[in-house]
Amino acid sequence: MRQSGGVNLNLDTNALWASVLWGGIAGGYLVYGWRQKASIPLIGGVVMTLACFLPALPMTLLSMATMVAVYWLMKQGY
Repeated sequence: MRQSGGVNLNLDTNALWASVLWGGIAGGYLVYGWRQKASIPLIGGVVMTLACFLPALPMTLLSMATMVAVYWLMKQGY
């Protein structure tokens, strides 16, 4: 789909659903990190939120890697 000004818009349904899924999880990490004053989940939520601007596969891989990293860091006591 073309938008005025010649900018390409990718309205792929897979990318849209991936953005909704990982954006919701990222929002949960952000809110949890903010309310608990925990920096690791807060940073993880920010990274996952920024990943929502990537295409579907890199977004999914980066979001999953961020969740594993947050889990591992929390288990280590950070």
